[in-house]
Amino acid sequence: MTTTAPTLDLPPAADPADPRPVGRRRIPAKCGTAFRLNAGERLRVIDPGGQQVSDLMCYAADDVREYLSGGRTFDYEETILLTAGNTLWSNRSRKFLKIAKDTCGRHDFLLTPCSPEMYRILYGLEDHPSCFVNLRDNLASYGVKPDMIPTTFNCFMHVSFQPDGKISVDPPLSKPGDVIEFEALVDLVVGLTACPSETTNAGSVGPIDFEIVTASRRNA
Repeated sequence: MTTTAPTLDLPPAADPADPRPVGRRRIPAKCGTAFRLNAGERLRVIDPGGQQVSDLMCYAADDVREYLSGGRTFDYEETILLTAGNTLWSNRSRKFLKIAKDTCGRHDFLLTPCSPEMYRILYGLEDHPSCFVNLRDNLASYGVKPDMIPTTFNCFMHVSFQPDGKISVDPPLSKPGDVIEFEALVDLVVGLTACPSETTNAGSVGPIDFEIVTASRRNA
């Protein structure tokens, strides 16, 4: 059963007038945001209520044609179960993010963000909110086109796989307050969502919190 997220008086996620969010921010359920993350800074993605997935996508700030790559990451890290100590790589074989902390331990980098087409093809639903649309709309101002959104790193998503290759989406293992923290190794543009898929999130959907931690704050 999904635990109800505690009530927190948090500012909303960043908007175009506030591209550098300060302090802990909240992405409301079914929504998304985008922002800059500079090299040396850390991004904390927090599941406040438990069992809530957050799709993360990022691009090189100086050329958004360079983007986070699941295939390159699996190749160089030699695992599909990525956690603290692993590095996430770009399509140009450059290190983008290091996972500095992970209190959940189970995430997904196999599946693409949920989309209007997915809801229609798999569930017969029209006009359902989706991570793809949230990423598309929030990343557009950074020059990211819709076809430039590939497989995302799905924080807290629990995808199981069988020896015969069968995959299934199971309830997330994240508990209230679980955190995955990424350290940026280059300057990035980041898109982040609070996934609206009831199936992915154990039957209900909630918010996602995040915080940018600067190098000066970490070293203070």
